[in-house]
Amino acid sequence: MSPQAHSSPELLLVTGMSGAGRSTAARALEDLGWFVIDNLPPSLLPDTVALLSRTAETPKVAVVIDVRGRSFFEEFQSSLDALDRDGSDVRVLFLEAADEVLVRRFESNRRPHPLQASGRVIDGLARERALLADLRGSADLVIDTGDLNVHDLRRRVDAAFADPERVQLRATVMSFGFKYGIPVDADFVADVRFLPNPFWNPELRELTGLDQAVNDAVVDQPEAREFLQRYSAIIDLVADGYLREGKRYVTIAIGCTGGKHRSVAIAENLSTRLVRSGVETLVTHRDLGRE
Repeated sequence: MSPQAHSSPELLLVTGMSGAGRSTAARALEDLGWFVIDNLPPSLLPDTVALLSRTAETPKVAVVIDVRGRSFFEEFQSSLDALDRDGSDVRVLFLEAADEVLVRRFESNRRPHPLQASGRVIDGLARERALLADLRGSADLVIDTGDLNVHDLRRRVDAAFADPERVQLRATVMSFGFKYGIPVDADFVADVRFLPNPFWNPELRELTGLDQAVNDAVVDQPEAREFLQRYSAIIDLVADGYLREGKRYVTIAIGCTGGKHRSVAIAENLSTRLVRSGVETLVTHRDLGRE
């Protein structure tokens, strides 16, 4: 009797910049029930998926791939093409951080970058960015870990990969302050500095957008209500297209001057609207508390 055929496993490729948190993401995925394989040469991906397809249960498999493989990256695209031809469900999680953040992490751990050779850590990072540029551009989800601690990163992974049957499109709504820079992992960036700033009200200045008084002051503005209505409609508009193109995650960044009042209130209210429309949403406030 021939062995029973089984469907291909759900495959997640975890990659990104060295020092950006791949190990933390892998541990979080393991806790969610994913079968995690660390540092698998890309050339072995098709055979690994074929082997797992013959198991009695189709697992959720996360494969961590990084530049320790070096020469194996030349075969990476051909492996992805082979998986695509076989109809495998492949997604890519790319972890990112600014060079200065990564340099600090390497220096604090007293480790060399795997590609720096006889040069500096920053030289290794430059080579790695060039090597991973195409992969980053095609990733399903990019997470900038520069402002995230270990627990924050685990929450982001949990929000993106727990219970995948429950919803299709997942969103992270992030408030931020323009004076601290635009989030590099944002798919949408909205500027709400057109709204009156509660900072200039002495009674509201020390509060945040999480406080009811500030929330009311921001959202009660007719322009704010119209913005929330139109912006949530935009997400609804692109959701089906994203899913058709295989993009299941979207990061929406809402910015004001300092990331304390307007952006926080708008992010919270936009999240509520998205949840009502069936989008699973995680809200984060990147710059809250920095002032």
